[in-house]
Amino acid sequence: MLTGQTLLYFIYVLAGASVILAVESFYVSYSARRVRHVTINRRLKRLGDEGAAEQTLQGLLRERGLSTSGDYLFGMVGLNRLYTQSGTTGNPILFATLFLLAGLVVGFVLTLLLNLPVFVGLLAFFVLAFGLPLLVLRRARNRRILKFAQQLPDALDMIVRSLRAGHPASVAIGLVAREMPDPLGTEFGIVSDEITFGLSLEQAVRKLSERVGFEGLHLLSVSLSIQSKTGGNLTEILSNLSKVLRERQKLKMKIKALSAEGRVSAWIISLFPVLMFLFLLVSAPSYYGTVWHNPLILPAFTIFGTWALLGDYIMYRMVNFDI
Repeated sequence: MLTGQTLLYFIYVLAGASVILAVESFYVSYSARRVRHVTINRRLKRLGDEGAAEQTLQGLLRERGLSTSGDYLFGMVGLNRLYTQSGTTGNPILFATLFLLAGLVVGFVLTLLLNLPVFVGLLAFFVLAFGLPLLVLRRARNRRILKFAQQLPDALDMIVRSLRAGHPASVAIGLVAREMPDPLGTEFGIVSDEITFGLSLEQAVRKLSERVGFEGLHLLSVSLSIQSKTGGNLTEILSNLSKVLRERQKLKMKIKALSAEGRVSAWIISLFPVLMFLFLLVSAPSYYGTVWHNPLILPAFTIFGTWALLGDYIMYRMVNFDI
């Protein structure tokens, strides 16, 4: 039977979850509305609004956390690269501040309103302020790279057909930028603009590879570099690269299907102890008694938590590997 205090805790949790869901629904609705207003890709939309190609290029680079020359803005290159490759648009500082404030609010609620131990509030703060944004960015980057990988073979085929029709490489890339949706359309549009404003094709594609993080673009950059130095049939090179990327994509999908059971098992094994702990903490706060005041509790949580994370990492590496 739930006591009045436990019921109050439960109401607090439901209220917090409701706020989070409301914010998420608002964000999803706003994002969907923005997507519907995009004609083909984001670059073409901005060209229609702003007109000047140079201004559009600079705006597209700045909203991805890059300078007007396409270099990283912040000293922490790893985080800057992750933010850029995730495809998130907007101010990176505002993005980090929102998660920091969310961590402070949740830590305050858990510690002062729910009277939970201080280390629980600190743990929630660090998870929401530092762990969650990294997880969101990594997930967004992986989804964006996956979509880019699906689009790239078709884009290469379009470039090959344009080259065989007698167009130069810059015109072929501009055709892809006009005809392909995001994320590939905008990225190739940036390449087209950079070539127009003075970069070589090899340099522009290398910057593209850094912005996206897809290994297939690294192969494209290497192919263009070798072709520019030694010569050769560019259309044949791009056609073969398109076939290779398609075959690799098929193999990855087969591996994903075969490892589905292992991935689901890893999620269940990882989440069940945490969910059970939170359920007992909310439904029966006195279940653990005075164990929180024991000096061994923090080292024990640290050791076993680290051990559990190590097991999660091993399971992750077992079902995720490069081809």
